[in-house]
Amino acid sequence: MAEHDPPAAKVDVPGRQRRRRKGRKGKSRPRATGTAKAKESPPREAPAQKADAAPREYSENGPTAPAGPESARPDQPRQNSARPGPPRQSYAAIDLGTNNCRLLIARPSGENFTVIDAFSRVVRLGEGLAQSGKLSDEAMDRTLAALRVCADKLMRRNVFLARSVATEACRRAENGPEFIERVRRETGIALDIISAREEARLAVLGCHVLLEDGLGPAMIFDIGGGSTELVLIESTGTVPRILDWQSVPWGVVSLTESCGPEGHSMEERLERYRHMHNLVSESFSAFSKRIAGARESAGRAGPLRLLGTSGTVTTLASLHLELPQYDRRMVDGLIVPAASMREISGRLSSMAVEERRELNCIGRERADLVVAGCAILEAILDLWPAARLGVADRGIREGILRSLIASHGHGRRHGARAAGASVRRAVASR
Repeated sequence: MAEHDPPAAKVDVPGRQRRRRKGRKGKSRPRATGTAKAKESPPREAPAQKADAAPREYSENGPTAPAGPESARPDQPRQNSARPGPPRQSYAAIDLGTNNCRLLIARPSGENFTVIDAFSRVVRLGEGLAQSGKLSDEAMDRTLAALRVCADKLMRRNVFLARSVATEACRRAENGPEFIERVRRETGIALDIISAREEARLAVLGCHVLLEDGLGPAMIFDIGGGSTELVLIESTGTVPRILDWQSVPWGVVSLTESCGPEGHSMEERLERYRHMHNLVSESFSAFSKRIAGARESAGRAGPLRLLGTSGTVTTLASLHLELPQYDRRMVDGLIVPAASMREISGRLSSMAVEERRELNCIGRERADLVVAGCAILEAILDLWPAARLGVADRGIREGILRSLIASHGHGRRHGARAAGASVRRAVASR
């Protein structure tokens, strides 16, 4: 399906993104094992749970103060796009995906916005969904526990306007609407189950500033837990124009569960990986044919441009850099050779899950899912064979925040709700 309408919350760009960090030169064989054993490697959400960390301000061209790991460098509203609300009012975005629950809270600050709180937790809401068609009781309980933390933060941070969205797991589950109602009743958070089209739009809105400069069409993708979105865009002076897009029901959770156990030998693991890759490639085939002309014209205009936002690309970028632990400041905005990402993917696919758990920046929570992410990434690199891959640790939450702040200044809401009374009642009733 082609989309020719500009995003609803269109905002102005004051200038181009600064030159992005490049991958290491002369690096022919990146080591997927990192440089040190990942002892007590914290989950990625841990730093974000420090609710009282000092606020920091960000501009389109990067941070204006040292950045923290989770709340670092989300996009701010564009210059002259919105009038800031009354002093101390804050805006919030919640993204409930198939694997993660994420929150970002910010206040307008001139041309920028200041992130004052962030939270992320692996909840695996879609665990078992591929087999049962329903959200399990255990998964819903885990997710509600995370959303209660979010509700506490919304109340404590005086959130004025919020938008909370749920994606593929709630779209697919028979009991998705019932779970949404339970969340509203127990936490006061009103989740909207958004379409794949809206999910793709928000991801582009949140991360497109990290796309390399260039002419012609470019590809932005988001590998989620339950689905993957591909968006063909054309750069403009403001928000990119969406030329075409595709959502497929393969994410790191759904693909992992659909392909069964890994097996005990390297041959079994590699055969499973090939099966994963083939499943994803087949699901991309119609989209690949539709965009063949754009791919050819983009190649004539210069190097193909590709930008990915997901835990898969940020994890592989960390391994490429051989980081001892995940550091968002080093990864968000990085440009990595596609060949390096393919090589790391191949190494990970051949390793046993116990070996992957010992790798820096992967750990126990991602060790069983990262192989599916690698298979999806390689299928994307086949579809859009760029020599370099841009890496974004930002996406839907940042897209929501930019929409909220811009639309409030122009009297539009776009799914936003006043935050406060319902959350306070739910928190008080616990």
